[in-house]
Amino acid sequence: MASKLAIFLLMMLILAATSSAGQIAIYWGQNGQEGTLEETCATGNYDYVVIAFLPTFGNGRTPMLNLAGHCDPYSNGGYSLASTEDARQVATYLWNNFLGGGQSSSSRPLGDAVLDGIDFDIEGGTNQHWNDLAKYLSAYSSKGKKIYLTAAPQCPFPDAWIGNALTSGLFDNVWVQFYNNPPCQYASGNEANLLDAWKQWTSDIPTDKIFLGLPASPQAAGSGYITASELTSIVLPAIKGSQKYGGVMLWSKYYDDQSGYSSAIRDYV
Repeated sequence: MASKLAIFLLMMLILAATSSAGQIAIYWGQNGQEGTLEETCATGNYDYVVIAFLPTFGNGRTPMLNLAGHCDPYSNGGYSLASTEDARQVATYLWNNFLGGGQSSSSRPLGDAVLDGIDFDIEGGTNQHWNDLAKYLSAYSSKGKKIYLTAAPQCPFPDAWIGNALTSGLFDNVWVQFYNNPPCQYASGNEANLLDAWKQWTSDIPTDKIFLGLPASPQAAGSGYITASELTSIVLPAIKGSQKYGGVMLWSKYYDDQSGYSSAIRDYV
């Protein structure tokens, strides 16, 4: 998300309440000072909590979860999908270890907790077979509980890594990263570039909802931070009329704790 995390991807999604109003999604898991997952959910500020990250999988690698300071993190071994069959095998692993399959297995990193879906934050590797992974994961919805699929592409359109996969119509929410990308992010007093990109994302991607992805504090990203007052008075009024407007995604829980950003914008989203 922030540049130092650009090689990480694919996070498990915890789905909270659904609503017709705008919602807030938050990334949790990359700073031991951000509180527990239970404490994060108990704030009442977030509708989605994305557990970050699973930075190692595919192409023969043993999948490894990295929750940074929350526990002993594994090293980052990289990720890519070598083939359609590789995508199927990764989907099977995710189903059995994080979703509804294999609930009695001792290998599940989070025990018998069943997460609601998978988030694709692809910022490296290759651009191949992500649509296959989405297809195989989506197929598990036929087993009873819907598997939600989300993604966090960069705002330049189309996204270099998962642009093709996002045209599949399989993703429920797409939270676009409108930061660390000057050509399509907000500059103080000038929302034109962001609005142009927003219109393209909302018109060209077949998904239920598009979220405005932002850093929760100036320190959370190299560029693209929008003050709460500018967001609520300038940017949100300009995008909330879109039928695909879903709300705001924030990186991350740790930075939100420092700034109080979600509390400042909650009533306006």
